[in-house]
Amino acid sequence: MSKITILDVAKKSGFAVGTVSRVLSNDISVKDSTRQKILKVIDELHYTPNVNGARLRLKHSGVIAVMVPVINHPFFAEFVEYVEQIAMENKYSLLLVTSQMNKEREKEILKKIRQKEIDGAIFVTHYSHDEKELINLPLVSIDRHLANFVPCITSNNYDSTKEAIEQLIASGAKKIGYIGTKPLVDSEVLLREKAYLDVIKEHQLEPRFMNEVIDHGEEEKLVDKFLDSYKDLDAIFASNSVLSQIVYSKLVSRGAKFPNDIQLIGYDGLVKEIRSLMPITTIYQPIQEMANTAFRVLKQIIDEEEVDQIYVLNTTINKGITTK
Repeated sequence: MSKITILDVAKKSGFAVGTVSRVLSNDISVKDSTRQKILKVIDELHYTPNVNGARLRLKHSGVIAVMVPVINHPFFAEFVEYVEQIAMENKYSLLLVTSQMNKEREKEILKKIRQKEIDGAIFVTHYSHDEKELINLPLVSIDRHLANFVPCITSNNYDSTKEAIEQLIASGAKKIGYIGTKPLVDSEVLLREKAYLDVIKEHQLEPRFMNEVIDHGEEEKLVDKFLDSYKDLDAIFASNSVLSQIVYSKLVSRGAKFPNDIQLIGYDGLVKEIRSLMPITTIYQPIQEMANTAFRVLKQIIDEEEVDQIYVLNTTINKGITTK
């Protein structure tokens, strides 16, 4: 079967190729009724445009956006700092948007890209978006899969989590818990959960597991619920730095001794200035490399260059006092 082309879309929809092209490039001059008819035909024909090659950038604003759920989160704060640094080095201005509990803020950024007010955006989101809204927009995602044409920058979530759980088992741990939070959109972060469950099953251990959708700021309630539900733990894997800090503090306040009574490994790492204050064994993501890669890939898209669909960066495990 031959590949569906833009000519096929034009023929079936009854509109000119130029009109179809303007719809694909999110040209706001196209009437909404026309746009909807063409999009319907695109769906019916399962037409997939060459997104990276089809972008027609009439001008550059010199501004990119970074969208994060909240800024008072260790990973997001450090990530934004590094993006701002590399953006300034490349003579770009940065628009920071925090979007938790307000998907409309993200939609507003998409609108600004279509209207050429900003050149593109780096998404760290908990929300999914209709793929039609994202076609031909210069976007890069961190961890989340927004669409198969939006590049994703992530770390080796599965392998690093698997290694961490296996280390806990090798040290004698048998009652290993997992506490995590998860977004509402398909995310590479969910591979941490999968790695834990796979290793626990392989070693025929009982899973002690809690991974829930929560808002940032509700982590302490989740930790209390987790620790009250599983009182016999001899090791814990926490899927992000906020959870690992709270687990550490809660267990210390309850009189637990690390690492003899219980062991703890966290994911993400902490803001660089306070890492030495929380000596937790941690899987560190290369946050600066992630930020630099995200900016570089976004710039390539803006410049109409070909890019890969996913970029997986290696982590490192930094041993602290919470493991044997």
